[in-house]
Order: sequence, then structure tokens, then C-alpha cells
Amino acid sequence: MALIKPFRALRPPRHLAEKVAALPYDVMNVAEASSMAAGNLYSFLHVSRPEIDLPPETDPYAEPVYEKGRENLRRFITEGTLVQDPADCYYVYRQKMGGIVQTGLVVCAGVDDYESGVIKKHELTRADKEEDRVKHIDYLDANDEPVFYTYRNDPEITAIVARVAAGEPTYDFTTDDGVSHTLWVIAERSIIDELTTRFAAIATLYVADGHHRSAAAGRVREMRRAANAGHTGAEEYNWFLTVIFPDSEMNIMPYNRVVRDLNGLTVAEFVTRVGEKFAITPAAKGYVPANRHEYGMFLEGRWYQLAARPGSFDEGDAVSHLDVSILQNNLLSPILAIRNPRTDQRISFVGGIRGIDELERLVAGCEYRVAFSLHPTSMEELMQLADVGKIMPPKSTWFEPKLRSGLFVHQLS
Repeated sequence: MALIKPFRALRPPRHLAEKVAALPYDVMNVAEASSMAAGNLYSFLHVSRPEIDLPPETDPYAEPVYEKGRENLRRFITEGTLVQDPADCYYVYRQKMGGIVQTGLVVCAGVDDYESGVIKKHELTRADKEEDRVKHIDYLDANDEPVFYTYRNDPEITAIVARVAAGEPTYDFTTDDGVSHTLWVIAERSIIDELTTRFAAIATLYVADGHHRSAAAGRVREMRRAANAGHTGAEEYNWFLTVIFPDSEMNIMPYNRVVRDLNGLTVAEFVTRVGEKFAITPAAKGYVPANRHEYGMFLEGRWYQLAARPGSFDEGDAVSHLDVSILQNNLLSPILAIRNPRTDQRISFVGGIRGIDELERLVAGCEYRVAFSLHPTSMEELMQLADVGKIMPPKSTWFEPKLRSGLFVHQLS
């Protein structure tokens, strides 16, 4: 069963919420973060990307960065940019992006559930990124950015959340990208207890986005447990900040690929090799795959449709039948010699939110030679794979809209 608990969030006063709210730390580089926070002393990027307040040559993994994050968080608290709720609460967080609406419950999830497998993952973590999040959380003494979880939709939970969302919101604003953000505070003990009980009947939660933050929460707990002779298991560091959405409202976009060269092949040789495992046909400009096992390929200023040939993959295998796996196993690895997409500098990944035009721009700029557009992985594929303990290839999913940081922070002590 999934154990959740309410908490006393640090969050901005209503009039500052829009100024504080920021995109997650890992969807931008330092220059982009600096630009986004320019002229806004309230931007949460001063906490989540504190290197923007240090000299440009600063190593983002250096101790002064983590110290600056701690300093900025303390300043936010002292100056009233973030104020702690007087009692434990749950929070309902709704986002609207065009016709997409997702409404989640902001809670604390348990490290024990993550370590026991009640919370299932589908990606491996990188040691350097995990270590960065461990230091960041430990220095802040807080989970400053939520992990993005999902579960198989439960009508009773949906009904409770809908009742809360029928009331007057605490925050309601729209960011520059056109996404609206609405928050309701649940302080009523009866509703809190009802939600806690309903989630206790949920067998499994799934990590959608935030594997490094989840793993880091576990490591921080171990560090603090080892240092606490009076550890009881009730301490706040045994829990971490999450937003949990029903799977029926999740929106996955494709994670597209661009490659710098053709591995020494001529265009004709490359196309011939690709044709061994994929049927190739010319496609209209900006081709977006409409079905599983189909791909767009942008090469030499033209779009092509690739369709995986029958028998070129194992449809019965939870990993092999994924579109990202088929492309990797039948094209990127054997033809372009990209054996490890996690570390190979010849390949880059482009989130679906950037659109097909971004793929054309990157190839036209001559930095990349070929681009591939993919059909998005489905939620059912993700959950089925996680259920059997399998791991997806890197960069398999891109979730939109992104959660905004700074609207709720969970302190560990």
C-alpha cells in the first residue's frame, strides 16, 4: 500500500506566487536560468539553480553553489517570500496547457515505499546527478522541488480531489508559456484522513519524472539516520515531496533524437543500411509519427517516414517493443555506432515540447546531420514495464506540462 502524509509547506503568499514559481532545475542550462530569473529577486531559481548568483566560471557542483542555495532559501524565509503553513496540509495542484488538464495531490511520500518497491521506477540514475541532488537537498535541509508520480486512476480519489477543486483556490495564475497553475490548500482533517486512507489502498505508485530526486531522498535519509542516535522513523527526513497524478491525466510527449554525423557513411550508404530494418518513404515537411513503430527522419533537408519492419523486434518484450528501443537497437547502435546513448556525445535529445521545427533547425545549422522524431511512449507501456522491474532506455519520456517549483517546499527538520 502507498503511504502518504500531509506536511507544513513553505510556500509564497498569494501575491508573490507567480513571481516565485519557476520551471524545474533540470530543463534549462545556467544561461537560460539566468535569463529567466533576470530582474526577479523572488524567482525560485535563486534556490533551485543558485549558481546563477555566482560568477559564470563557477563549477555547478562546487560547494559554494550548495551553500548559496541554502543562503537564498533562508533569505526567502526570513524576508517572507516563503511562509510555512501552521498545520499539516495536503494541496491540490492543477495545470492546464491548451486542452490538457492534470490535477494532482501534493503530499509527502515515504522513503520506505521507494526502497521496498511500492514506488516503482523505470529509469536508471546517473551517479553524478544523484550526488548533486543529495548535496542540494542536504544543504537546503529541504525538498525544494517535487517528484512527479502517477498511479492507476482511482475514482474515489478523483472525486475527493474534485470536491476540493470546486472551492476557491489559493493560487491561480498563468505563466508566460500559457500554462495555468491553480492551487488549493486542504487543511480539513477529515479530508486529509480520507485521502490518506484511500491511498493506503493503492498498491503501486510510479515515478514519472524525478528518479534522481527520489534516489537522493533515500540517500539523505540514510545519512541522517546514521547521524541520529535517537532515530524513530517519524522524522521528516523519512519523507519527501511529491505530486501524484492519476494516469488518465498524464501527458507524455516524444523525446526526439539528433545525431552529429553518419558514422563515416555516405548518405546513400546510410539510407541503404536503414532500409534493412525500416521501410522508408518520403514524407511531408515536419512529419510527426502517428502510430507506434513509426518514425520521422530529417536528412539532407527532407523528411522521411520510417516504419519498423515486422520481425525486427520482439513485440512480446516489455523493453524491446518500445519505439525508443527499436530505434536504438536497429539504427542508432548498429548503423551510427551509438552504443551508449547516456554517454555518447554524438547524440542529443530534444523534448517534444520544442516541436519538429527545432529538429529542422538543429540539422540545418550543420551541428547535426540527421534527426529522428518519435511516437510518444504510452503510460500503459511505462507502468507495465515498471511492474515487471524493467528499465527503459534513457530519454524515453517527456512529460508536459512541467511542475512549477517554489509553490511548496518540504523542510526536513
